[in-house]
Amino acid sequence: MNKVDYDRALYYTHRSQWDNLLILMVRTEDQFLSKKIEHFLHAYNFEKDYTVIEKHLYSLLRYIDHANGMTEPDTLEPVDEMSMNTTI
Repeated sequence: MNKVDYDRALYYTHRSQWDNLLILMVRTEDQFLSKKIEHFLHAYNFEKDYTVIEKHLYSLLRYIDHANGMTEPDTLEPVDEMSMNTTI
C-alpha cells in the first residue's frame, strides 16, 4: 500500500481535480482505491441523482480514511539524543 496514493486521492477530491484523480485511478496499485475512484467519477459525470453521487463520494472518502489508518507510519530516522543536548 502506498500512502502517497491515498493522500493524493484525498487532495484531488478536495480540490475537484478530476483529471488528476482519473490518472491516479489508472496508476495506483491499490485495486480497491481504483474501483472507488472509478465509481465516484462515473457517478459524478453521468448520474442525475445527487444522493448517488454523494454515496459514492462518501464511500471513496471512507476507504481513503480506512486505508490511511491501515498503512504503517513512515519510519523516521532515529534521533541521537546526545546531539539534541546543547550547552550554552
